[in-house]
This record gives sequence, C-alpha cells and structure tokens, in this order.
Amino acid sequence: MTSKYQRIVVKLGTSVLTSGGDALDRAQMVELVRQMANLQAKGCEIVLCTSGAIAAGRERLGYPTVDDSMASKQMLAAVGQSQLIQTWENLFNIYGLHVGQMLLTRADLDDRERYLNARDMLETLLKNKIIPVINENDAVATNEIKVGDNDNLSALMVGLADADLLLLLTDQAGLYDANPRTNPDAKLISEVDEIDDALREIAGDSGTSLGTGGMATKLQAAQLARRSGATVIIAAGQQPDVINDICKGKMVGTRFKPSNNPLESRKRWLLAGPGPVGSISLDKGATNAVIEKGSSLLAKGIVAIKGRFDRGDMVILHNELGSEIARGLTRYSSQDLMRIKGQHSDNIEEILGYAYGKVVVHRNNLVIKSSR
Repeated sequence: MTSKYQRIVVKLGTSVLTSGGDALDRAQMVELVRQMANLQAKGCEIVLCTSGAIAAGRERLGYPTVDDSMASKQMLAAVGQSQLIQTWENLFNIYGLHVGQMLLTRADLDDRERYLNARDMLETLLKNKIIPVINENDAVATNEIKVGDNDNLSALMVGLADADLLLLLTDQAGLYDANPRTNPDAKLISEVDEIDDALREIAGDSGTSLGTGGMATKLQAAQLARRSGATVIIAAGQQPDVINDICKGKMVGTRFKPSNNPLESRKRWLLAGPGPVGSISLDKGATNAVIEKGSSLLAKGIVAIKGRFDRGDMVILHNELGSEIARGLTRYSSQDLMRIKGQHSDNIEEILGYAYGKVVVHRNNLVIKSSR
C-alpha cells in the first residue's frame, strides 16, 4: 500500500534516539531508518529533524561532569553533532541512501533571503533523493538566535519544505487528557480539530533531562504546522512500525487536522521568521477591521505601543482586551507610532515630516493568530 502522504517531516526527540538512556540507541535508530527508507522507496520524500547532538557529545566524551552554561552545551553539541550525522549517514547507507546535513539558527529563518536559500537547498536535496537531516546549530546559537527546541524547528521545516505531514515521535503514545506518568486513568486523545486553551492546559513539561521540549512545545509546533496545511501526528517512536503504519492511514497516536485555510508561502515565512520585538494595541474598530475584513492596520486604530522597535521589525497586535490577535512587519518605528497613533493616515507626513505609506502594517505582511 502506498503512503497517503507525499512529503513528510519526521522529528525524532532525544528520548526516542536514546530509548530513555544516556547514549544513542543505534538499534532503535536503524529501525526508524528502515521505516523511512521503505517510504522513500515508495516515492515519499523524507525530511529528518533530529535531536540528540548534546547526548551524542556526552557519550563521545565519556559523560564528563560539566556545568549548565551555554558554553558547555555548545561544546557538547560541537562534539556530538559530527557523531550524530555520522551515525545517520552510516545507518541510511545500509539502504543505499545518502544524507545531507542542514544546521540552522533563528537568524537563518529571520532573513527572507536566507530563508529562501534554505528552501532552495532543501528542495535540491529532495530532488536528488538525499535525506535532509536538520538540526539547530547549537554549537554557535545563542539565546537570541535559537529556535529553542526541535519540535518548533520541525514545524518551521514543514513550511520551508511544503510538507503535508509532520510526525513528532516521542516517548509518549500521544497527547493524553492528563499526565500519564502520574495518572493511571489518563486517556489518549486520538484526534484534535482545534488547539485551544483547555488543550494547552493539559500539556505538561518535558519528561526527560536530555530533551528540551515537552508536550507544550509539541502543541506549539502542531499549531504552526497545521497553519502551513500539514497534518500533525504525535506518536511513540518505540512503537513497532509506527512510521509506516501512520503513512498507511492507521489511527496511531494523536492526530491534528490541518487548517482549513493554510497560509501562503510569504505568511509562512512571517511565522517562521523574525520574533516580535514589540507590540501595538488596537481599538475595537481596528481589531474588527484586521480580523473580520482582512484590512491593513492604520494609525487611527492604534491606542498604545509597547517596546522599542524599528521600521521593518516584527510586532504583535493586541486587541482591546490585551489578547494577541495577529503579528506583522511594521512600516513605522515605535517612536514614529507614539506620535501618529490615533491620527488619520493623511496627517502622517505633516506630523512626522515624512511618510512610509498610509498603513502601519500592510495586510500582506500580517498573519492573523486569533479569531478575536
């Protein structure tokens, strides 16, 4: 039976790659490689987003006692990254497949040109039947330029690769209605139509000391990937033939349906790209215009500005109740907006002595985050 998905991002957490131990479990890894190779042979395209560099570094160095500083983590990642990619290369080579490593940071996704270059590289690897192996470049990333966890990095890869499935493999069978580690009555949630606050409350923290993401980050990743038009499934990596079963359409783990209105390419970049550096509060009329009418944001509808930002920066738009409704690229700095907020667009040039257009955030550079 052929796969119901054509391009798949497979994210493998540290807990899956180590089987909960301190070292890479190569027997587990080769089994996952077998499944991915099987799909590749059937015409599917696989993008592998892998954790495990720091765990591999600890193993390679004989489990040294190091502090919890950024420099120590970067040291372990620098040593482990080469070990990790070599392991993947050796295992995929068993099935006659090559891998190509892509190490990314937030900075690579913030810049539009670098984002498009990364997309072109990804497409070229896939075109040549090479498995892209994606990881965050922990050896050079600082807090300011880190994506932070490979759950969200894998969701960003969905938009970059235009994939139709994000498979988040972890040490849990999926999302439960309570913490299965502490509650024996916890029930698996098999399907999710929408991610709401009640669902976010259910999500807990990471259950391992080696990993950086728990169920909360997986929900964030699922929301982003859904909006890029992909199905998202959280499942247990140790479950026999889990990848093949999912791609055959079997109900495994927790399935998140794709959004009915997937974002076009540029708006996927807006979500993937630069993080917000400030916020703008809107009045009720502007909130309605942005959400219900798909309008651009005008200065007249702005009631408050928070933070310091420049023209071209990403900002969050809040409604009159303080809830985030959207984010987008501002045409005016925070200093400019303090002077023109609440003013008619025709008065901007008179007030500032210059103008960058009549809108503050154009609808083409704006992504709606909430219905209200």
